[in-house]
Amino acid sequence: MKKEIHPKNYRLVAFKDMSNGTIFLTRSTASSREKIKMDDGKEYPLFKLEISDTSHPFYTGKMKLVDSTGRVDKFMNRYRSHIEKKKNK
Repeated sequence: MKKEIHPKNYRLVAFKDMSNGTIFLTRSTASSREKIKMDDGKEYPLFKLEISDTSHPFYTGKMKLVDSTGRVDKFMNRYRSHIEKKKNK
């Protein structure tokens, strides 16, 4: 391994799966502006995830449509007038 290429500032960070609310702690260098107070009474930086192993269909065995950002709705709202013009031609 090369020397002096790995970060030195590892610390405990809380990762929260936004699709099911699961929170887990691990050492990371991920930066975050948000913080969360855990059951142990300590405050940790909070890093939000859209999906993790607790909600991913491969690990859970359940198929679930994950569209937390509403990409289809954003697309339809943005191009609605263009789509309607094509329909009226």
